Amino acid sequence: MSAALISGIQQVGLGVQNVPEAWQWYRRILGFDVPVFDDKAEAPLMTPYTGSTVHQRHAALALNLAGGGGLEIWSFTSRVSQPANFKLELGDLGINAIRFKAPDVKKAHDWVKSQSKEAVGPLVSLPEGEGFWGNDPYGNIFQITSDTSWFQNTGKPIGGVAGVVVGVSDVHKSILFYQTLIQNLEVVYDKTGVFDDLPTSISGQRFRRVLLRKNFTEEGAFSRLLGNIQIELLQALDREPKKLFENRYWGDCGYIHLCFDALDLATLKTKVQAQGYPFTVDSESSFGMESAAGRFAYVEDPDGTLIEMVETHKLPILKKIGWFLDIQKRKHQKPLPDWMLKTMGLNRVKN
Repeated sequence: MSAALISGIQQVGLGVQNVPEAWQWYRRILGFDVPVFDDKAEAPLMTPYTGSTVHQRHAALALNLAGGGGLEIWSFTSRVSQPANFKLELGDLGINAIRFKAPDVKKAHDWVKSQSKEAVGPLVSLPEGEGFWGNDPYGNIFQITSDTSWFQNTGKPIGGVAGVVVGVSDVHKSILFYQTLIQNLEVVYDKTGVFDDLPTSISGQRFRRVLLRKNFTEEGAFSRLLGNIQIELLQALDREPKKLFENRYWGDCGYIHLCFDALDLATLKTKVQAQGYPFTVDSESSFGMESAAGRFAYVEDPDGTLIEMVETHKLPILKKIGWFLDIQKRKHQKPLPDWMLKTMGLNRVKN
């Protein structure tokens, strides 16, 4: 078996108008309280998606150390981040929702209902297991459900990012794309019909739903922290879906990208481009984000949803004493020791 090229979901990008305000909500309600970077700079490599103009931005990457991917909370500072001029309907093209994981879904439901002022749906049966849907204060939909991969027990009701729900126009094309990108990505279910759990305003709407999953393997420095990958593809069958970022920039309001932790970006680039999926952005060398650094690249799924891949080169372990880990000096792809990643918790930001 060939070596893994992607180990897990590193983060999902969340475009907002005010990074500190949004991060406070995600810290308090969902436990994303460990910063990796908090950086203000220009985004010169993203001009293909920002109107051919270099814009300034504020970005903060935060983790939930129970396990799972992080959140990159992002805002323009040289312009006002723009919301969509229509209300998202599930099945629209792009990232519809983040799937956060919980060790006990009922306790997570009770917690979010008691702490958040935003709409929280009931506990419902999903095509696999149970969960619930909710909204953040900025109109973004999320789902909380169960997962089998955990890094540690933090005592908190909710963990990190387990996956995403992506609106697609053709499930077959999307499965081919994601299975090209991610090895050992399996179809968990493939169902068509009307689904009572989906928070859609269009009564009786039919969907095709496919859950793709890559189970955790100990390949990659952060694999134990990131855990399983879950991608639910959602195809609306009774209407023409809208593109969530049509006539808007990457970085505007909403879920702006899905980012994977890449282990060998050069080999991955050769592989996916040979299958007809070109990299549209590639830093090619190490690119700094405050005290973190790495090579990053973007590719589009068949509907233009942006997929980022980051090969981490430098990671802050304990900023207070200037302890940074140079990943490039490691000669293998084994997971980092648990104690080292847990030490990042000493950087925790309290509300």
